[in-house]
Amino acid sequence: MNKIAVAVIYGGRSVEHEVSIISALQAINALDKEKYQAIPLYISKKGAFYTGDALLNLNNYRDMNKLLAAAQPVYLSPNYGENKIFSAEKSGMFKKPFEQKIDVVLPVIHGTHGEDGCLQGLLELAGLPYAGPGVLGSACGMDKIMMKAILKEAGIKVADYQWFCFWQWQDSQEQIIAKIEAALLYPLVIKPANLGSSIGISKAANQEELIAAIELASSFSERIIVEEMIKPLREINCAVLGSDRQMEFSLCEEPLTAADILSFGDKYLANSNTKGMSGAKRRIPADISEQMAADIQDTAGRAFVAMDCSGVCRVDFLINSESGQIYVNELNTIPGSLSFYLFEPTGKKFGKLLDDLIYTALQRYRVKEKKVYGFTSNILSQGGFKGKK
Repeated sequence: MNKIAVAVIYGGRSVEHEVSIISALQAINALDKEKYQAIPLYISKKGAFYTGDALLNLNNYRDMNKLLAAAQPVYLSPNYGENKIFSAEKSGMFKKPFEQKIDVVLPVIHGTHGEDGCLQGLLELAGLPYAGPGVLGSACGMDKIMMKAILKEAGIKVADYQWFCFWQWQDSQEQIIAKIEAALLYPLVIKPANLGSSIGISKAANQEELIAAIELASSFSERIIVEEMIKPLREINCAVLGSDRQMEFSLCEEPLTAADILSFGDKYLANSNTKGMSGAKRRIPADISEQMAADIQDTAGRAFVAMDCSGVCRVDFLINSESGQIYVNELNTIPGSLSFYLFEPTGKKFGKLLDDLIYTALQRYRVKEKKVYGFTSNILSQGGFKGKK
């Protein structure tokens, strides 16, 4: 029985590049080698694709020039149904051209150009099965403004917020500040609309800090969101696995930090820089009531469906610890370490989670292939249009 060729795509033109490398190598190491042929497909910070065994050793990434010299430059064919990667270099007279068949793709790029629908669009054009949400769910999941609008429409509670574009901030700073202060109460949380891993996020207790926070966020994104901080705050996360037809929930976790906002370091650097999100400080299961855990899981499922998600998604919640009110903070459609650490306490090992991701990807692909995308008749062959619409 032939092994399933799984291309794990990671790295990318994203500020979360290094985190993606850790998550991807964790996944490759957890794949069942009896079932799957793991193909590392690394995208450099300049956007070039590479493959090869040298990419499988995390230590090799310490010297990037040496690593890329040892790797094979490739490109992923966008031709529908070709399902291959090819050498990006010209082959010599006696050198056999490189090509590698792909059966399914496991995207493990966090952030821009990978988690935001860009990569998913390429995979759709190529006709490749892939894990995780499609173009729509990925794009809306990456943009915090769109995400909150969709969640509110679905009747899911989110923190009060205001948003604007950086060009508006440059043209009308005083008006935007006045609008924010009229709608929201300090302290506030200021975020780039389309980044993850807490990059570019800061809080403001007054107008001076608000201005500085907006300037910081605008260095990462053209779209800025300002939210009212939930106080007193507890953060609880829950992952969802599967599709809108069949969902499975992880245990709830509570990230542990002394700060009001989890930083990039809290998430990825607290214990070990080789463990990704699985190395961050947390309590699993979270110290919450059974009823609150059930409410969080139910809300996570509703958000998963509303955002057209698939695969594995971590839903991050904000809880007012006095009132018990639950707010959805964001959905991570390609979460750090693929949230395997949230499912392990339920008895689902990382390898089984990857089995489920690949199965869901292939199942979704088969359903999509049965849809009608065109007609056999060619209206252009009829002629006689003469500029008519």
